[in-house]
Amino acid sequence: PPLLALLCLGAADPDPDRDPDEPWCPYKVGGDGAKLCFRPPARGFQCSARGCRSHRSAGGALVANVLRNGSVLLQWGLRHWGPPAPRPSASLRGFALNCSWDGTYTRFPCDSVELGAACRDYLLAEAHGSVRYRLCLRPRFAPPRPAPPAQCVEFRVEPAAMRDIVVAMTAVGGSICVMLVFICLLVAYITENLMSP
Repeated sequence: PPLLALLCLGAADPDPDRDPDEPWCPYKVGGDGAKLCFRPPARGFQCSARGCRSHRSAGGALVANVLRNGSVLLQWGLRHWGPPAPRPSASLRGFALNCSWDGTYTRFPCDSVELGAACRDYLLAEAHGSVRYRLCLRPRFAPPRPAPPAQCVEFRVEPAAMRDIVVAMTAVGGSICVMLVFICLLVAYITENLMSP
């Protein structure tokens, strides 16, 4: 965390047109090749019913917005972590995000992510389709303040290709059904009116 804070203070703003009062979100992705990244916060994002589905954790602090393009935008706030509800203060050191997803026979871990204290959202850009994700977020405070329990959210990402196939098959199936109805009516008309007894 001290190195993360030092890098945040010394980093140049990559977007000069951005509001200088709005802090960047620094985060570090774990794994073999850990890397430090920065992203602007997604302020004012609203999950629309047509292109997005929201999944909220049991405590209400963490929300996963699953978008149609297969990405997931996580949003959280501190006021729902309780009781007692932690207040934003200098003791907040950041957040720890852990995730896993269910495969065919076992559960696979995702990359662990450490986020700065200014972060209130995180974008999971490429989520696997047709698997169940479980993401848990825990705020980290300076000692002696204990860390509150993590809040977790579970969701499933529907693959866009499969959704398009289902829509296309439904349209084709409906057309075939309409054609069969017309054929049946035509056969019944011919049988009743044109053929001899």
